[in-house]
Amino acid sequence: MIEIKNLSHSFYVGKKGKEREIPVLNGISLEISQGEIASIFGKSGSGKSTLLNLISGFMKPGSGRILINGEDVTSFSEKQWAAFRLQNFGFIFQNFQLIPSLSTFDNVALPLVLEGVHASQRKLRVQEILQRVGLLEQANHFPNELSGGQQQRVSIARALILNPQIILADEPTGSLDSETEKEILNLIRELNRQQGITFFIITHDEEVAEISDKRFYLHDGALVNGGVSIEV
Repeated sequence: MIEIKNLSHSFYVGKKGKEREIPVLNGISLEISQGEIASIFGKSGSGKSTLLNLISGFMKPGSGRILINGEDVTSFSEKQWAAFRLQNFGFIFQNFQLIPSLSTFDNVALPLVLEGVHASQRKLRVQEILQRVGLLEQANHFPNELSGGQQQRVSIARALILNPQIILADEPTGSLDSETEKEILNLIRELNRQQGITFFIITHDEEVAEISDKRFYLHDGALVNGGVSIEV
């Protein structure tokens, strides 16, 4: 489902014509199959976030290729990427990225609004998803009225609302206490097993990595052991 071939990327700092190259990723190659939970595990600064941004099209790689469902997305335009993300990806963020002025219901419904889904259909779909993540009773609550775990469940519900094949998660439990972390990880496992959703998670937390079918260890921009995944 996700295939990365010899992906490299650098940042450049300094004045134009005198830029200094800072390599961030070096020759990354990996494969993730449909229905797997895969994690990129590594310390801060290892290149995890850059890799996620490249896979999701928010950055263009310096070299290498990215294929999603066999389609080479490496040279997509911003317009192509915007449509592709909406159709294929859901996103879960460490800091939830909820809109403070919108209720739980409206935060989850936002992607449906952008897709032009009729209000009556939106209501049914959002209620279904909120029931799924255990937040139907909090539908009219605003983010500041929810716990951290509840806010992350709202984020997960929003990620699920368009039935994505792949969910990209950036430190999904990084802002949560250990007990709430377990609840969110159990929910991710449940969604993966029952709905076959592919999860691609970046994390520095070993407990998060342990729920994965595949773990890839990233160190200083390169995969440890030549990119061989560790089956768990």
